[in-house]
Amino acid sequence: MMPPKARKLRRSLVPDALSYLPDNIIDVILMCLPSKDAVRTSILSKKWRYHWCRLTKLELDESLWITKKDLLNPTIKFRKILYQFLSLHEGPITKFTLDVVHLASCPEIDNFIYFLSRNDIQHLALHLPLRKEYKLPSLLFACSQLRHLSLCYCSIQHPSAFQGFDKLISLNLCEVNISSELLESLISHCPLLEELELDIANKSDTIEINAPMLRSFDLSGNMSCVCLKNVPRLVKVLLYGDYIKAEDLDFAKLFECCPALEHLLFFSLGSEFSAGAGYEAPTRLPFNLNSVKRFYLPDIMLVESYKLSYALCLIRSFPYLEYLEIQIHECGFDYEDEDDEPIPEPLELKHLWDVTFNHLKEVKLGYLSGTTSELLLIKFLLAESPVLERMLIDRQYLDHEQLDTRLQIFAEISNFSRSSPKAEVVYIDLGGSLA
Repeated sequence: MMPPKARKLRRSLVPDALSYLPDNIIDVILMCLPSKDAVRTSILSKKWRYHWCRLTKLELDESLWITKKDLLNPTIKFRKILYQFLSLHEGPITKFTLDVVHLASCPEIDNFIYFLSRNDIQHLALHLPLRKEYKLPSLLFACSQLRHLSLCYCSIQHPSAFQGFDKLISLNLCEVNISSELLESLISHCPLLEELELDIANKSDTIEINAPMLRSFDLSGNMSCVCLKNVPRLVKVLLYGDYIKAEDLDFAKLFECCPALEHLLFFSLGSEFSAGAGYEAPTRLPFNLNSVKRFYLPDIMLVESYKLSYALCLIRSFPYLEYLEIQIHECGFDYEDEDDEPIPEPLELKHLWDVTFNHLKEVKLGYLSGTTSELLLIKFLLAESPVLERMLIDRQYLDHEQLDTRLQIFAEISNFSRSSPKAEVVYIDLGGSLA
């Protein structure tokens, strides 16, 4: 046990050690802490009291004001915090995140955006309240040093004199109210834009994406309203569609100018992907996408459906595909009222007869349960992939089957003929994640 004198000496040394730390060391320590903890360091010593006011990277969210005994209105408390921040902060702010999506209403942040525009902001994320749309001021477009911009749940209109974000590299717009014309103009006035994420809900006008430096594009919502017009360097596309009418979806228009595209994920949520009577999905694109090497197809049912038809349409247009990942969704149709909902037909070989995989090296199949359609797909892939090296089969659902059933499924798969002498089938728990 430490003697009393030693304990007293130790207590006296700690404050002195903290007080005499060099400023650059204190800056490094504060940068490693959450904003709330960084502010709390002001009680350590006089030297630390206002050191947090020089932080160049800050994040404000509900953790700053919510406590177990919080009796003050969150919006009011947020305003107090924001006022203190504006009053005390010194120097530039290069990165700032504001996450107040759970507030009942959005406090006035126009002055704060003006403050950021004058302090060299480079990375800005504003995630505003869900319940009330906030109209961002035109001051936002005075942030000429921006390199990364993320906006959620707001309305924006850029001024007519806006000349663009010359340094912007990434742009994320989620549930943002903006006209098609303004969105087109905003994107086209970001000449260095490399990453673009859009969540588009209810737009009907076609939005042409003109971004010659773009390399990654994530699109959620209405896929039918987007045309990738000028994207010669685009490598990766993620499509998350919802409530889509198949006859409105034109992949030829979407991908007509994507000569460098290598990675594609096509994810259509639920069963809302439908079409009117008499409509037939295209069998293939009017052109091949020769650069596509990796195709991810999550949440697909191996039954007659427009989503499956469009997936096969894409696959037929990827002659140099090397990697294929499919997550199979178990059919969850309710057949109690078969007069209203016809039972979908399972996958048949006729749908795949003209599909070849001369360059396919690896396949991942997730959520397999051993149905006839799944076994047919496995059989086809093994038979039509002459350079296949590995087929990874997710066994997490199969492990719930009886041992005899599992052994029968494994034996049947092992007896399938393989066109590639190097092809091996590996059973593994993939965890349901896409690469």
